[in-house]
Amino acid sequence: MKGRSTPRNTQSNTQACKPTQAWQRWLALGLVLLATGCTTMRAPSATDPLEGFNRSVNSFNEVLDQVALKPLAKGYQAVTAPEVRTCVNNFFSNLEDIAVAFNNLLQGKPKAAGSDLCRFAINSTLGIFGLADVASELGFQKHEEDFGQTLGTWGAKPGPYLVLPLFGPSTVRDAFGKVVDMPFDPLRYNDDVSERNALFAVEAVHKRALLLPATDLIDRVALDKYAFVRDAYLARRESLIRDGAPDGSAPLELEDDDEGKEPAVATPVSSALPGSGVPASALEPTPTAIGVAFAANLKPSDRTQTLLGWSVVLK
Repeated sequence: MKGRSTPRNTQSNTQACKPTQAWQRWLALGLVLLATGCTTMRAPSATDPLEGFNRSVNSFNEVLDQVALKPLAKGYQAVTAPEVRTCVNNFFSNLEDIAVAFNNLLQGKPKAAGSDLCRFAINSTLGIFGLADVASELGFQKHEEDFGQTLGTWGAKPGPYLVLPLFGPSTVRDAFGKVVDMPFDPLRYNDDVSERNALFAVEAVHKRALLLPATDLIDRVALDKYAFVRDAYLARRESLIRDGAPDGSAPLELEDDDEGKEPAVATPVSSALPGSGVPASALEPTPTAIGVAFAANLKPSDRTQTLLGWSVVLK
């Protein structure tokens, strides 16, 4: 009798331990998941309260770029000469001067607006539809203005940081500005739909090709590409609104503030991004019909670029 009691007690104890062991396994799994969540979740910041949404959209943009736009850009760069890419860049940059002139006028800078219109007229005629940047050679400086900057100039706050599907980094203010600037793109008034779409596609692929060295660099050096892009974009936009002046040191001037600045001149191809064939100072942000837009452009002062959620600051 005593010999049979031992197995019964052992079986009873084993059954009693099963719920305890299962509970311990679930507790351990829960702790692991909680620890993982703590390492990936961040408290929303004042400038980026939509970080969770923005990171999801940024991931979508990166996938789209990897499977479609980047391969096309590499092929385009491989089959075109640097001189051809320079002409293509000049053509699209010339079209942007219309919106730039409009925004300079709204910002209270009529002299700069007049200069922009002169640039467009000179390059569209003497420059053969903008293929050559004759205006820069003549001393007409290239400006960078959009309606988002115009709103910022007159005190509008940027609002939360926002990553737009296909368009990449923005803010609530800048997203509204993109919509206002769209009617000033002459390509939108081309009645030939196939030709218009082809030009939009060429613009998108060309702009992406210019960024190949920059995006390859950020892939190597950035620990968190999303945060790097966000911080660089926000800093870049504030710099553009102040026309490059240090924060708080230059009050708003209603007349042209370009006096005393050296006029823009053609930059040798050797000083451009490696392999692009286009001067770094000539790169401009341009939204396209297939949804690619530059959030910022390379500029000699701080050289910041973004596209589809990527950014790089070249020192």
